[in-house]
Amino acid sequence: MTPNPWVYAAGRLFALLLTALILGLFFGHTLLLICASLSGYLAWHLVNLYRLDHWLRHTKKLDPPEAPGLWGEVFYQIYRLQRRNRKRKHKLTNMLKRFKMSTGAMPDATVVLDAGYHIEWINKAASQLLGLQTPQDIGQHIGNLLRYPAFVDYLQRSNGNRESIKITAPGNPQRILRIHLVPYAGNMRLLIARDITELQRLEQIRQDFVANVSHELRTPLTVIAGFIETMQDAAESDDPCARQWQRPLTLMAQQTTRMHNIVQDLLLLSRLESEVPMDMRKPVSVAEMLAALREDAEALSGDQNHQIQLEADHQLQIYGEAAELNSAFSNLAFNAVRYTPASGQITMRWYQDEEGAHFAVEDTGEGIAEHHIPRLTERFYRVDVGRSRSQGGTGLGLAIAKHVLSRHGARLHISSQLGKGSVFRCDFPPSCIVTQSAPAPV
Repeated sequence: MTPNPWVYAAGRLFALLLTALILGLFFGHTLLLICASLSGYLAWHLVNLYRLDHWLRHTKKLDPPEAPGLWGEVFYQIYRLQRRNRKRKHKLTNMLKRFKMSTGAMPDATVVLDAGYHIEWINKAASQLLGLQTPQDIGQHIGNLLRYPAFVDYLQRSNGNRESIKITAPGNPQRILRIHLVPYAGNMRLLIARDITELQRLEQIRQDFVANVSHELRTPLTVIAGFIETMQDAAESDDPCARQWQRPLTLMAQQTTRMHNIVQDLLLLSRLESEVPMDMRKPVSVAEMLAALREDAEALSGDQNHQIQLEADHQLQIYGEAAELNSAFSNLAFNAVRYTPASGQITMRWYQDEEGAHFAVEDTGEGIAEHHIPRLTERFYRVDVGRSRSQGGTGLGLAIAKHVLSRHGARLHISSQLGKGSVFRCDFPPSCIVTQSAPAPV
């Protein structure tokens, strides 16, 4: 190859013109010979352009045509680019093959969707779980093939927030699928469907067990509580032999009441998990609810003299079920009373901002260590077991609050610092807020 093809090309052109000039002066046709030389030089370039075009369009060989000077360098550089691109294409092809092999071996259905939710690729499990077929379903809109109202709504509101939905498998109502829609590479979407039939069955068995056991315990607890009350009345007599049973009977009554409260909370939690929300279209005056709740919290505080304050927007209402919301809010408020030292400050706030409506309970209690916070909404999880039992808690209050909020499309946010207190905040989306012009959601 010529070290500097541009110098070589300029030298050739200069030599050609100089030769034409000398011959023109010798024969007396200078302009004619210069024009003929330039025409020949242009024709040579056109021939090489034709060779380049023919090589790129019609020749399958990778090796470039032989050419001297500048055109040889052009052919060589294009050859290098082609070779580099072919290596990159080969590498990408191998990566795509490995991706298809790995996703094809996955037990979860995997569907690649474009920005318009049209199918670009499916794996074998997608054919089995979702009933999709290749190649006839490629290019189809996924909403036209999975005709579930909940799924279509999920597609419309999915914005990468990692939410998921459950649907029955097409053609097999006994199979339950959980679907995730994951955004990637800009506007692309990856739909993943997992068979959770067995998990759903086990969860249903657990719910039925808890509900049945709770129901079965109500009657014997009622009978035991009745007999204990009768025996307590008898123990209040002047008989010294009877009076010695006063303390054991008092402890038995306390534990019976505690167990009765646990059963009631278990039944409520079971109902929240199993029942479909009946009527979430009624406006709820939360400010009035919180005013009554504040009085109940003060009664629970008793001689501990907690400073309980309420800051509520009386114009702010939300759609929901009043009894469930009252249960969730009361659990948060009563927990603040139970776990805040005497004369501590408790503030309940009901307010609105651009993110929606919020109910917050802030206390000046001992606070909660950070590693406990993710597990606070688990059933029967306690930060301090001895203290929780002495305060009369069932260990189910936050679990109930979480389920109530979930049924209302809301979330529970917990923040706390040791020695400074805690904040429990319920965040309701703007769609829950009642406005004067907007009708209730259907």
